[in-house]
Amino acid sequence: MTRCIRHATVFCALLLTALLVNAARIQVVPPAGHDGNPADRRPTIARYGQPRGDILVGGSPVTGSLDTGEQLRYERTYADGPLYAPVTGFASQRYGQTLLERAEDPVLSGADPMLSAFPLWNDLARARSDGGHVVTTLDAAAQRAAYRGLGARTGAVAAVEPATGRILAMVSTPSYDPGVLSGNDASVTRSWAQLNEDPDKPMLNRAAHQTYPPGSTFKVVTAAAALDAGVIKDLDAPTRSPAPYTLPGTTTSLTNESDGCVNASLRRAFTWSCNTVFAKLGVDVGAGDLAATARAFGFNDTRLRVPFPVAPSTFDTTVDQAQLALSAIGQYNTRATPLQMATVAAAVAGGGQVRAPYLVERTVTANGTTIRTAAPRPTRQVMKPATATRLRTLMRDVVAKGTGRNAALPHATVGGKTGTAQHGIGNTGTPYAWFISWAQPEGALEPKVAVAVVVEDASARRGEISGGGVAAPIARSVMEVVLRGGGG
Repeated sequence: MTRCIRHATVFCALLLTALLVNAARIQVVPPAGHDGNPADRRPTIARYGQPRGDILVGGSPVTGSLDTGEQLRYERTYADGPLYAPVTGFASQRYGQTLLERAEDPVLSGADPMLSAFPLWNDLARARSDGGHVVTTLDAAAQRAAYRGLGARTGAVAAVEPATGRILAMVSTPSYDPGVLSGNDASVTRSWAQLNEDPDKPMLNRAAHQTYPPGSTFKVVTAAAALDAGVIKDLDAPTRSPAPYTLPGTTTSLTNESDGCVNASLRRAFTWSCNTVFAKLGVDVGAGDLAATARAFGFNDTRLRVPFPVAPSTFDTTVDQAQLALSAIGQYNTRATPLQMATVAAAVAGGGQVRAPYLVERTVTANGTTIRTAAPRPTRQVMKPATATRLRTLMRDVVAKGTGRNAALPHATVGGKTGTAQHGIGNTGTPYAWFISWAQPEGALEPKVAVAVVVEDASARRGEISGGGVAAPIARSVMEVVLRGGGG
């Protein structure tokens, strides 16, 4: 009898042990069949069960978290939402995340193991650390100046620091308030539908995700290729360029908006943006060398992240001579984002060297401990230093006595290039006004900022002065606040 009782006791102990082991397995080991089940709301409830970390500009948060007391407890909030939306994106309980909210979601949501001193314990307990913060490179004053400058117009501004690649401003208009997508009620669904149906595309980050024909701003790239290849040796020598210029292999004549372009020197052609000179230069340089120079500047790069992906700017490498001539003046299939054209200006400002742009300076824990910093950006040699020096001279002339006078600043050296890009069937669309520039304060050793501005709904005038009249004042306001010291 005693032996039966002993056997029964051991058997019951084994059953209890098995029960406890199975209970522990269910609690600790994530069941594959459940975690991927959309009906399982536990991960979603856990994600929104604590405040989300913040995105910081100039040390101050431009995001927040609102305690709703509901099952999905915390909703995302935004300070100056439309101003920073092209950078932050949105974090929505219903529609997910975009831009920085998506690229840095592991840190902001608290899921990144680097946020915890004991990440293994978090895995075992299926817990989350407090959300970390993302410190951006943005200059609040530059961002605000760009946003005010664009106003009600459709367009974008990108500003970078040439020596480092830090993005100082990234603005796109029209914009929207990402907070209207944060919650989970019917108003969020309505806002989502309205934003997606809006023909002005307010959720589009035009600075990084929209490409445009760069027009005459691309002449910086063409000039760099011609100088590097030795096609042009003297900035003031005649270029033997007819006006009008017949595109090779066609009967199509290319004309200019300004006078005095026949056999104009590179200096004059750059200052007054002679299409005929640069179209012929593109053909003289050749498709291979011009494409190589464009690639060095960053065109056709599909890998750029800032940290969210950037739309690749493109230069067609399969062109005939006529198409090459048009590509050399920023038309045909040549397309660029404002961020790419800010990088072009930065390469000239940086003496022929450029660093890839980036938007996140560092990420930190909730109590401010740094967990990651921006990796050093390798320097890319875009052109010969002597070529960059000569291009800086040409860009200074544009602002001092050419089409970019509206960008001039007191007590600073400013270089720029205007552009008016045609588009639409038969070039009937209202032209895009472009301006790219850099600025160096008096007494400084190097330029402090490079800017690109594009305005879609510019004046219908076709001349280069459109870029100088519409886009250059916006660039000037951004450069001015950066040189003044930026801040809030």
